[in-house]
Amino acid sequence: MHVLSLITFLPLLGSLLIMFIPKEQKLLVRVFAAVAAAAALAVSLWLWSSFNGTTADLQFVEKWDWISAFHIKYFMAVDGLSLPLIVLTTLLSLLAIIASFHIEDRIKEYFFFFLMLETAMLGVFVSLDLFLFYVFWELTLVPMYFLIGIWGGPKKEYAAIKFFLFTLLGSVFMLIAFLALYFNSNPHTFDFTELLAQNGVMARNIQLWVFAGLWCGFAVKIPAFPLHTWLPLAHVEAPTAVSVILAGVLLKMGTYGLMRFSFGLLPAATQRLAFWIAVIAAINIVYGSLCSLAQTDIKRMIAYSSVNHMGYALLGMASLSVAGFNGAVLQMVNHGIITGTLFLLVGVIYDRAHTRDINAFGGLGTKLPVYTGFMTFACFASLGLPLLSGFVSEFLCFLGAFQVPAFRTLTAVSFIGVLITAAFFLILIKKVFLGPFNTRWEGLKDMDSRELMATIPLVILTLVLGIFPGIVLHPINVTLTHIVDLLNKVP
Repeated sequence: MHVLSLITFLPLLGSLLIMFIPKEQKLLVRVFAAVAAAAALAVSLWLWSSFNGTTADLQFVEKWDWISAFHIKYFMAVDGLSLPLIVLTTLLSLLAIIASFHIEDRIKEYFFFFLMLETAMLGVFVSLDLFLFYVFWELTLVPMYFLIGIWGGPKKEYAAIKFFLFTLLGSVFMLIAFLALYFNSNPHTFDFTELLAQNGVMARNIQLWVFAGLWCGFAVKIPAFPLHTWLPLAHVEAPTAVSVILAGVLLKMGTYGLMRFSFGLLPAATQRLAFWIAVIAAINIVYGSLCSLAQTDIKRMIAYSSVNHMGYALLGMASLSVAGFNGAVLQMVNHGIITGTLFLLVGVIYDRAHTRDINAFGGLGTKLPVYTGFMTFACFASLGLPLLSGFVSEFLCFLGAFQVPAFRTLTAVSFIGVLITAAFFLILIKKVFLGPFNTRWEGLKDMDSRELMATIPLVILTLVLGIFPGIVLHPINVTLTHIVDLLNKVP
């Protein structure tokens, strides 16, 4: 059974079938899009339940020749690193589609691009041939460009072009690095497992240059300082559901690629550059939190908080430790869930008030109790409150980094970001929900059933993973331990 191909291409099949539905049948288009995304989620949950977490071996492997003349294969597989990201992608895609049910303009095209984007993202996480990976990586550009450029805010065209150019430029360097890996292998191959078996062949100085090329491609997506400037504008201008996917999944493509290909195939360069990755991580954490503190637009504040939170994942990865790697992957999952919740909730208030200015509100807690409860919960989760999922992953990232003597000062500096993060979220809660009620918002209504349906599953997951993080840590630990062992074998 080709389960990975099924998960990957179910959304694409749904997007193609949607184009045959008459545009007047808007409800049918919405339902069909949701069914396609739900089918992919159902298969991914089966994949999770069938996954063997006691081995680091690749599972559910699909591999055959594609372009034989250049040793390019159709190679899909899953392990503990990719498994949680596949499930996260299918879950957030379904919830984002439900949150998009209010879209009225060019609805067929909207869901066509959305489902195409889901296929491209899933393809990134299951592809283990570098050429196939690159095809899916580039494929994410097209639907995201149109989703922002057509259905976005006032500056949507500029935001879409900036996103496209930043990602495309980074991808050019990544492609050059992939070609360097291909031509430095013997025999020439794009197959990840064959390249992994030749780890000791490439000279260290060449590894450094190849790592730099891959870094340019992956760091744009993370986004790592100073390649982050496209992110706040893209988030602010993107529709709510697209912001959920952008923060929840697309940013994880960068950290996933870095851990899978840069760390996996270039261990000597990884060890040489780990300290500088930790420096960039610390800058992300502190700089991202300070930028968030300075914002008055709620969506822009949360966008900058993604720079901060992905810094935690980078810091854990740079430690090259089991605790740090586990924390980094768990942080990827938790950030997707928590920040996805926050963007959904920002969309709720913007649809009603048509503003995201923190200073325009006040006292909404008395008028919108359900919305206030969910937003406060998500803010506490994002600032790392114990018993909520964000705390566990941040703790493991810091634990892994503190185990490295050279990182201890950077780790201490990074703790400043935690304090600033708490500050800007508490300020948000105070200005929007507490104090005297602003009578300007007398007509606002609380969350409706569609909004609750999209939000409640993420809120439940945030609580469950905060109390039982082993749900994610168990299937990923053996794979990540294996990657750390391979890195430590390098002399």
